[in-house]
Amino acid sequence: MKPARIFILVVALVAAGLAGLLAMSMSGPKQVVVQQAEKTVIKDPSINILVASTSMPVGARLSDKVMRWMAWPKNDLVTGFITQDSRPDAMKDLNGSIVRLPIFEGEPIRIEKVADASGSTLSALLPAGKRAVATEISVATGAGGFILPNDRVDVIMVRKLKQGGDNDVHVSSLLLSNVRVLAIDQQIEEKEGGRRSVIGTTATLELTPEQSISLAAGQQAAERLSLTLRSVSDAQEPDTLNTGDQVQVIKSGSVVTSAGGTQ
Repeated sequence: MKPARIFILVVALVAAGLAGLLAMSMSGPKQVVVQQAEKTVIKDPSINILVASTSMPVGARLSDKVMRWMAWPKNDLVTGFITQDSRPDAMKDLNGSIVRLPIFEGEPIRIEKVADASGSTLSALLPAGKRAVATEISVATGAGGFILPNDRVDVIMVRKLKQGGDNDVHVSSLLLSNVRVLAIDQQIEEKEGGRRSVIGTTATLELTPEQSISLAAGQQAAERLSLTLRSVSDAQEPDTLNTGDQVQVIKSGSVVTSAGGTQ
């Protein structure tokens, strides 16, 4: 064989080998390296505040079982919150204190909502200048038993005026308006097969000294005192004494006079 042909054959073989290697390298797996940038997260500074670990009704007592420390954004701190930095022994100091207003689970505990444990429960619930006065009620005179502590009620007085014979008349008047109920002696009896609610017979009202005197006089003069339940939206309205304008006279079962005149 001539040298020229041999040279051409060698070159062809070498070219075929290089082409095969190139094809194999192009069809093989590719390794891709992805470099992820590290993200820097800046967290807002926090501080521990005292919160309720369970919901507590009015009259409940605080203890380490119903309070806990919880991280709170320092920038959202509100005046009145109890912080661990300012009062590290707050749980110990507040142990036994009485809840004056309802506190819900996870809610920050504020001093305004608790009272000192040194006093009795009812006196601790009374704001300064207020008095607790009890009055008798029944299912008929207590809104069917639906009046509960912290509700707002009106007190209506019904009197019987004797005029002789069949001329006796009943006079009803608004004695107190929009007063808060502190307590009802309603009880829940545990019995086999379930519970039974015993409707209270006494309601304790939160009154001013003047209202207390008016109620005491009404209890002596009235044939009956009735509590009428008010809407929760009336809680912001002032509590008042009767001005003497809202009076109804009932004769033989019919209203004959009222605040608006004769009917």
